[in-house]
Amino acid sequence: MRQQMAAVIQRALEEDVGDGDITTLCTVAAAASYEGKLIAKASGVIAGLEVTQLTFDLVALLHGNKDAVTFHAQVADGERVERGAVIATVHGPGQVLLTAERTALNFLQRMSGIATLTARYVDAVRNTRAKILDTRKTVPGLRLLDKWAVALGGGTNHRHGLYDMVLIKENHVAAAGGITAAVARVRSQDTRQRAIEVEVRSLEELAEALPLRVEQIMLDNMNLAQMREAVQITNGAVPLEASGNVSLTSVAEIAATGVDYISVGKLTHSVEAFDISFLLTEVR
Repeated sequence: MRQQMAAVIQRALEEDVGDGDITTLCTVAAAASYEGKLIAKASGVIAGLEVTQLTFDLVALLHGNKDAVTFHAQVADGERVERGAVIATVHGPGQVLLTAERTALNFLQRMSGIATLTARYVDAVRNTRAKILDTRKTVPGLRLLDKWAVALGGGTNHRHGLYDMVLIKENHVAAAGGITAAVARVRSQDTRQRAIEVEVRSLEELAEALPLRVEQIMLDNMNLAQMREAVQITNGAVPLEASGNVSLTSVAEIAATGVDYISVGKLTHSVEAFDISFLLTEVR
């Protein structure tokens, strides 16, 4: 995982730094040392400290000294903080800290925003059986970090990509000629026999899917009454996932229907970055 994470960070640094941070190189002395403090400007859940530290380390490596920076986390990933809390301190050459600053903050703010929002959804369904799932609606190239942040916020990761689970949706059903035919094709052709989830849009489709003994059924855009009836019909035979237009105002009611999972695209596709400042002080 660390190797994948480093590759993501490296791409971000190449995008931002290019052939050098010209502003910092011209204004900050190479020998100047600084202390930086990462400070929460809101209350929420912190996620991405390991990514942040690795960002500073990789920039130090670019400057020719991989051990030039020391990073001290004051809280743990997944921990809730209040406004004003010091999240971490960083010591090292001013040129390294300033060059790494924006990329490090971009990762930490996005991941903490995802974790904070996820925790709100998890809190909203805490007294029910439902677990909050993420989706594949992530920023291209950042899925590893986006889904990690969901887990740190207390959510549960759904499939990571098209390769690790079968999810038969409306277009697949149409192409195969029906739910039963689609499931049969997968079982006959998937040599790895991966877990199968089927999307259903009506109670009639649910009735077709139930005898197929798939691992999970997604209730797509059903209303509360339909979801309650689906739970009764299924009677625990297969886990049910509610999906479609889920919000913080509706998630508790959805969970109360008795579904096992609720998938929320908003966790990652339109998250608000968590507000964090980075304050530098020269060490003399």
